Amino acid sequence: MPRSRRAARRGPGSARAGSPASEEEEVGSEVLSHCSSASEGTIPAEEAAGSEAAGEPGQEEEAEDRLKEHMDNLLDKSAKTRQAALQSLRLAFSSKTLSEFLLERRLTLTDSLEKCLKKGKGEEQALAGTVLTLLCLQMGSGPEGEEMFRSLKPLLVSVLVDSTASPSARQSCATALGMCCYIAAADLEDLISCLSCLESIFSPSNLDEGGSAPAQHGPLHCSALQSWSLLLTICPPSHIKSILDNGWLKLPPLLSSSSVALRILAGEAIALVFELAQDMEEHLCHQDAEFLQAQFKVLATESNKYRAKTDRRKQRSIFRDILRFIESGEYQEETIRFGLECMYLDSWARRRTYQAFKEVLGSGICHHLQNNELLREIFGLGPPLVLDAAALKASKVSRFEKHLYNSAAFKARTKARSRVRDKRADVL
Repeated sequence: MPRSRRAARRGPGSARAGSPASEEEEVGSEVLSHCSSASEGTIPAEEAAGSEAAGEPGQEEEAEDRLKEHMDNLLDKSAKTRQAALQSLRLAFSSKTLSEFLLERRLTLTDSLEKCLKKGKGEEQALAGTVLTLLCLQMGSGPEGEEMFRSLKPLLVSVLVDSTASPSARQSCATALGMCCYIAAADLEDLISCLSCLESIFSPSNLDEGGSAPAQHGPLHCSALQSWSLLLTICPPSHIKSILDNGWLKLPPLLSSSSVALRILAGEAIALVFELAQDMEEHLCHQDAEFLQAQFKVLATESNKYRAKTDRRKQRSIFRDILRFIESGEYQEETIRFGLECMYLDSWARRRTYQAFKEVLGSGICHHLQNNELLREIFGLGPPLVLDAAALKASKVSRFEKHLYNSAAFKARTKARSRVRDKRADVL
């Protein structure tokens, strides 16, 4: 079972001195009054809930019929039709929890996805790998998920290591191999073999001279490193010990890669290895420890003009966090809010896990954090919350209300900052 860490909740932070709190509160009260007056003409909650409940069965049946049609289209002779079906299934699986519906059809769907991976080309294989990952996420870590992973693992590995296959297909299979192994692998041998396979993709021996990834294979190396780091978070102590002894030394050369994304992922992976070493009370040695730390400092302050401004900003921000952690053990905690809940990312392992699921689910991550039992178990969120219609309606804010509040808050900030920025203001 994947290792999850419950984040410690912090108390409310202290307010900053000189903040325009009073003005914002006044404007906020005005906004609330506008919002309340704007919502007077809405339908009562009980009537709205009743009408929604009446329409739900019909909507569910219609959605299931569409899903069945998309599944049938996976066997169509036209590659264009199969790709459209895969795209529709990807959107449906990432935005909804469909465990019960898919449980009855998993064998048929798995067989269809296997044919798309074997006989498809390029984009079709990439989409099939993504849908397979989402299907495993829907099935969870039970016997059904284990059976699916065991049957499709050899195919994922064969596409991943095939140098003649499409880079996008190999990238998708690297993500699928890591995620499905994280969710459904029951044997330690499967975990170790997946780690070795992924490591063979991003290791410096498979990069070009100078330690940088070829431009067309940059995303492949990034996906392999991401999946490898994810699996590292659930490794037993015995295997982590062997990685701490020598396996992690393949990571520092990646810091010199020409790919910004690969450099950032390598830095986060090194921080994760240091964190695991601390958890095991092991001392992590590196023959050029001072040089490695100097590399982090350079990457945290790099300002080369030939790189995109956004890339430079992101690299500096992340490597400042990495350097702070390496030097003092301090982690920059993040808060993730979804619905009426929130969770805290207070470690590199927890951050790596969240980013992996977010990359696969996209905008559907919030829905799955609220409703998917697998994700809630991994992140220690407990059973899904059961809310009545009135509570759900009360928690929702209309787009018009959001617009009013954001406009008022923007005006309050502008007024407060204008006084400080005014050159004619007296400076004491």
